[in-house]
Amino acid sequence: MREIKRIILHCTATKEGAHYDVNTIRSWHLQRNFSDIGYHYVIYLDGSINLGRPVFKQGAHVKSENKDSIGIAYVGGLDLDGKPKDTMTAMQEIGFLQLFNSLNTTFGKLSLHGHNEYSNKACPSFDVQDKYKFLIESEDSQIN
Repeated sequence: MREIKRIILHCTATKEGAHYDVNTIRSWHLQRNFSDIGYHYVIYLDGSINLGRPVFKQGAHVKSENKDSIGIAYVGGLDLDGKPKDTMTAMQEIGFLQLFNSLNTTFGKLSLHGHNEYSNKACPSFDVQDKYKFLIESEDSQIN
């Protein structure tokens, strides 16, 4: 098993309210010559957590940052005009928090980041450090 240190959050860069499944996203990534879907998990609009690439395999979600990270994408990230927007549904928020807690239980304390921290992209269409400050702060307080 590879060493996991980070979770990197993404969006699928699709319009708000439009549903896309893992197989559709996989086909997009295969068209870009990826060996599989780049993300390890995809969170659908209803909050369900769906497996993408197996966690034991390195992802293909952030150039030069995949070796020790798990890539999670939520479906959405664009408004109806195609502009970046935090479109996470309440159910996606719940699903993400459950997955985050589960991965931290499984792999130990993992840092949390947005794709936009590593590249000049809007993805996941919000500032992860700001939105999930409460997760990061609660983890820091458990250490001290």
